[in-house]
Amino acid sequence: MKYGRPDNDFLKWRWKPDDCELPLFDAVKFLEIVRGKSLAFVGDSVGRNQMQSLVCLLASATNPVDVSYTPDTRFRRWLYIDYNFTIIALWSPLLVKSEETNPQGILMNLYLDEPDSAWTSQIKNVDIVILSGGQWFFRPFMYYEKGKIIGCYACNKKNVTDLIIFYGYKRAFRTAFRTLLGLHNFKGIVFLRAFSPSHYEQGEWNNGGRCERTRPFTKQQVRSDWYNLEMYNTQVKELKAAERRGRKKGLRFRLLDTTKAMMMRPDGHPNHYGHWPEENKTIADCVHWCMPGPIDTWNEFLIQMLKMEK
Repeated sequence: MKYGRPDNDFLKWRWKPDDCELPLFDAVKFLEIVRGKSLAFVGDSVGRNQMQSLVCLLASATNPVDVSYTPDTRFRRWLYIDYNFTIIALWSPLLVKSEETNPQGILMNLYLDEPDSAWTSQIKNVDIVILSGGQWFFRPFMYYEKGKIIGCYACNKKNVTDLIIFYGYKRAFRTAFRTLLGLHNFKGIVFLRAFSPSHYEQGEWNNGGRCERTRPFTKQQVRSDWYNLEMYNTQVKELKAAERRGRKKGLRFRLLDTTKAMMMRPDGHPNHYGHWPEENKTIADCVHWCMPGPIDTWNEFLIQMLKMEK
């Protein structure tokens, strides 16, 4: 709204589950539940988007102190002193080890069986982990396993097997879950925050796509894009496997199921209004979510699930 969005109905719509009411977020109740604990958001900028939503929601009760160990804003730590509760942001958009192969950063190497140390090195003593990943997996990759190329996605290279996007997505989450299962003395609860759909219309992000709707989809209007459902199903299948293995070790893996709710909210993205004044305004942002807005629902889900776990 600061940068010119003229409508505000997106602030007023809320998700209503079948057969029950979803309570409003209670900041004090949340802080009591997580007293003495730590919560880490592991993933990309959409995961950071949820973290920012949570910090804003908690501001109705109290504000944290920045206790970050680095000036890198992709890695942040906030301490809520009165509750001894820490929120941690760990930037790892691909969850596994990756490296750029050219100055433009278009094609990347993705080591599907090696977890990204940016998050694994800091997760052992965390009590609640929210793991997510999505839009970064649509870029071109060279896939590696056991140090050798096993294929690629959209690389256009001769003599390299072209694999579907879901192969790399599946393997990355499998490696992340197996890493958590194998951590010595790890006792945290792991939430998979399900795939967050984008809502580009009239083109993709780089060729004129935008999201100008001002109302949610009805059930009849919602687009069941095959890749949204396939990304979701790929994640959930790996989560279920981790859940079965975790049960034997006393570890909990849970699904924070946001995908279908967010498929109905094309009105909730910043569109062209999500830019700083000096940024390129020709590219619409139909990936991230306005705050306040639909993304606050994720944290309304989260508090209810934490109540159940408690």
